[in-house]
Amino acid sequence: MTKKPTIDDVAARAGVARTTVSRVLNNGPNVRDEVRDKVRTAVAELGYQVNAQARHLASGSSRQIALIHATDTEAEPNSYYHSGLELGALRACAEKGYTLVTHTANPVKEEDDRRIIDLARGGQYDGLILTPPYSDRLDLVRAIIGHGCPLVCVSAGPESQQLAPWVGIDDRAAGEALGTLLTELGHRHFAYIDGIEGHISAGMRLQGFTDALEKTGLDSTAIRVVRGNFTFKSGVELAADILGVQDRPTALVCANDDMAAGALLTAHTLGLQIPADISITGFDDTPVSEIVWPPLTTVHQPIRQLGARAVEQLVGGIQSAGEPRASVDSYVAFWVVERLSTAANRN
Repeated sequence: MTKKPTIDDVAARAGVARTTVSRVLNNGPNVRDEVRDKVRTAVAELGYQVNAQARHLASGSSRQIALIHATDTEAEPNSYYHSGLELGALRACAEKGYTLVTHTANPVKEEDDRRIIDLARGGQYDGLILTPPYSDRLDLVRAIIGHGCPLVCVSAGPESQQLAPWVGIDDRAAGEALGTLLTELGHRHFAYIDGIEGHISAGMRLQGFTDALEKTGLDSTAIRVVRGNFTFKSGVELAADILGVQDRPTALVCANDDMAAGALLTAHTLGLQIPADISITGFDDTPVSEIVWPPLTTVHQPIRQLGARAVEQLVGGIQSAGEPRASVDSYVAFWVVERLSTAANRN
């Protein structure tokens, strides 16, 4: 044949109706095995390929999912969190036959919230995945749901979890596990570099950490909390103020690995021995946590698995012609990774 084969050509070659070919190509029911074999043989002999674009248009599906990242264009990007989520989501999309499109938005610009809503109502995407802090902006979540766009939130806080399907770790339990490790090592004087305002999952880590201190009989005077922005630079600058005093803490806890790596650099610059003079911890267990010196004690958050799980939950809802729902699989496991940046308190 000189022209591109059509579904009618396949039907003629197999000796069946056009609708039967369609059922076979879509793995539909009520087709005998011998008929399926005839159709598949005809497809192979003719070199027929399904017109995916036409199929999607006919079904009203774009087979595209949008992943929304929060990025402050004035600051350096998080070194791994975004790329780890994207990698996991990409792999899951490939398995499910979907395309992933990534959008960045600045959380300090109100017009970017409106742009996300436009993506939800425009019909270009079958569903959206929101990452923090967008996953905790309740008005935004409600607006997306109101436009009938399937949605999954990554690392959503308790209120957002009540509105939309979500995936994440138990951040409060993770923070408590880290606090328990440090208190068992004898630390009683802490500093904590928190994440950006409105990042609920980071705030939950801090709550869990203070839970661990309270169980040891410590109160709020045992910990100094400052706010960073998850960047290496903020870790460098805030650690200079925290560590450059005589009555410095014996343990510095950071809400992610990038800030912890920056704090390590500052500690080295000040001539401090790690962990003899100061124990430093991170969060996420990103690749940087293993290549800095000393390697960071941190909490392993399976970032790629979160991206994949978000896609699986979203596609499951889309394909069932209903809203995706949170399930027992919304939580993924975390664990504390103890490395050389922490040790027993010697002071």
